[in-house]
Amino acid sequence: MADTELNLLYRGLLLPKLTHSQESLDYLQKLRVKDDDVVAVTYPKSGTTWMQEILPPLLRGGDLTAVQTIPNWDRVPWMEETRAPLVMDKIPSPRAMVSHMPYQLMPPSFFTSKAKVIYVTRNPKDVLVSSFHFHKMASFLDDPGTFEEFTEKFLAGKVLFGKWTDHVKSWRNPALGDRILYVTYEEMIQDLRGVLERMLNFLGRQLSAEALDSVVNHCTFKNMKTNNMSNYSLVPEEIMDGKKSPFLRKGISGDWKNHFSPELDGKFTATIQEELKDSNIKFLWDDE
Repeated sequence: MADTELNLLYRGLLLPKLTHSQESLDYLQKLRVKDDDVVAVTYPKSGTTWMQEILPPLLRGGDLTAVQTIPNWDRVPWMEETRAPLVMDKIPSPRAMVSHMPYQLMPPSFFTSKAKVIYVTRNPKDVLVSSFHFHKMASFLDDPGTFEEFTEKFLAGKVLFGKWTDHVKSWRNPALGDRILYVTYEEMIQDLRGVLERMLNFLGRQLSAEALDSVVNHCTFKNMKTNNMSNYSLVPEEIMDGKKSPFLRKGISGDWKNHFSPELDGKFTATIQEELKDSNIKFLWDDE
C-alpha cells in the first residue's frame, strides 16, 4: 500500500491512520493538561509499553490492579491517539499518559502547566531494528522493504514521527527546567530498581521496599510479556500478527549487532553523530 493510504501527514510528521485522525489531533491541541499529570514521552520503539506498565503502580502506592485489569492503551493513553477522547477524562488524578510527539507539537496547555515529563531514549540502532520488525508484523504500517532500505528511510526521517535526532533534540528544551527526567532504555535493563527509585524521587512519591520490590518484579520484561493487558495479544491478528514477530520481541539492548553490517553501522553512526554534534547530547552507547 502507498504511504498515503496508511498514514496521514500532520505538521510535517507521518502518523499511522489506524490510531490517529484529524479529530484526535485536534483533541490533542485542545487537551487541558493538569499540573499533576505525568507524561512519558518516547520516540516509537523506545520503551513506551514499559512506561505504561511502570507509571500506574508508581502513582498508586504500588497498586498493580490497573496494570492487571485494564489494557495499557486505556490505563495510560496516548495523548494524540483516537482513544484519548474516550478515556482521558475517566482516569483518576494523577493521570499518567504517553506521547510520541516532539516538544513543539504538545498542546498549548502543556507549556503553561507544571506537568512532569519522563523522556525515555533508546539506542537508535535498536530502535531501528525494533521498528523494522514491527513494520513486518503490523498490517497498518507500510512494508519496510529490506533492512538497508528501511535504514535509509529512518536516517532521512521518512518514517513515523520523523527523525530520531529531531525528536531527541526537541525534548532537550531548557524551558522545561526541572519538569523533565531523562532515562534510557538501557538503564532500565541494567538497573530497573534504580531507575524506578529515580522516578519516584522525581515524582515526589514514596514506596515501601516491599512495594517497590513487587513493582520491579511485575515490570520485568519477562513478566510484562505474559501480561495480556500489556502484550497486545488482545489486538486482532489481522492488525498485528504475533506469529510474524511478537509485539514484545526481545526487550534487550544490542540486538542491532545481529542486523547491521560494518558498512551500515559506520554510515548510521556517522549520520547520527553529525546531527547531534552541536547539541552536547551524549549517550551511554556512544562508546560502543
